[in-house]
Amino acid sequence: MTDADCTKAITAQVNSAQADQQALEIVGAGSKSFYANRVTAAPLDITAHRGIVNYEPTELVLTARAGTPLSEIAGVLGEQGQMLAFEPPSFCADATLGGAIASGLSGPARPYWGSVRDMVLGIQLLNGKGELMRFGGQVMKNVAGYDVARLNVGALGTLGVIMEVSVKVLPAPAQHASLVFEAPMIDCHTRSEQWLRAGRPLSAMLHDGERLYVRLSGTESAVADARTQLGGEPLDDKHADTFWASVHNQTHAFFATEDPIWRLSLPPGINPNEFDGEKLSEWSGQQLWLRGVQDAAALRAKAAQLGGNATAFRNKPDGISAFQPLDAVKQQLHQRIKKSFDPHAIFNPGRLYPDLEEA
Repeated sequence: MTDADCTKAITAQVNSAQADQQALEIVGAGSKSFYANRVTAAPLDITAHRGIVNYEPTELVLTARAGTPLSEIAGVLGEQGQMLAFEPPSFCADATLGGAIASGLSGPARPYWGSVRDMVLGIQLLNGKGELMRFGGQVMKNVAGYDVARLNVGALGTLGVIMEVSVKVLPAPAQHASLVFEAPMIDCHTRSEQWLRAGRPLSAMLHDGERLYVRLSGTESAVADARTQLGGEPLDDKHADTFWASVHNQTHAFFATEDPIWRLSLPPGINPNEFDGEKLSEWSGQQLWLRGVQDAAALRAKAAQLGGNATAFRNKPDGISAFQPLDAVKQQLHQRIKKSFDPHAIFNPGRLYPDLEEA
């Protein structure tokens, strides 16, 4: 598929939907159609709106249209020895930049290199009145509109159609190495803190319930020194690449199930044994995956009590929202933000929260 600016066509469809009071479901490659709450609305396909608009390797900034495949961006960045540091998951070969921003999902390096929200510099958004709006910019010194641009990260298209995004990119590490340790899951946070304080170049940690897997990324000397100091059993590079890709893109055996999979976001240092079920721990213990049937209300109450939240990530049970319910104050705030961007509530109704459009 060739690059194309489909702004006029997309704007026309939004204006028509607004006039007809017709809801729209913003659609990309569909790689995350399993995620969040189901939407019943006419499709607004943005995949043809694609192409890298501007890329300045020396400025570490790339701007691209929302329908641009992540694989294309990775290829262009790779030629310059650079990368998207937030490691956006690709649940299919055609996963798009717009979907990565709208979902707000980050990969294994998130605690060490930064989240998708950290890397968004600017955004062009088509709001519910058919108006094109720009927030932020294409340079890291331009902070005007930062917060509004980043407000759309993880909003799942409920505020408007993401048309174009400017993201910060980083130099790719010269060297990677992966190590395996026999250690209990509860040790993940403690080990991570110790290693980071010692300046070890951590870029990923995962515990599969039996072993702790660690990825090191940096200069050749830093990685070699860390391998010597940390010990553990080394993984050969080919096996390591396959392993981390399976975690990153959720092709790991843990995710191959029809059972519900819950994603828990937790503060540092929480004991994973607070929660029942099969577990996979990432981000030094701050992202915990649970597999199996759970009492949703009880699970969310416990997560909230510990300072976190629980999302029904895959195979969501019927009768519950995908996301932790909001309290009354946050609910009103979300509704006011939604109304300011999408006053007629045409974009992805119910995708984020079932009652977000009620005000």
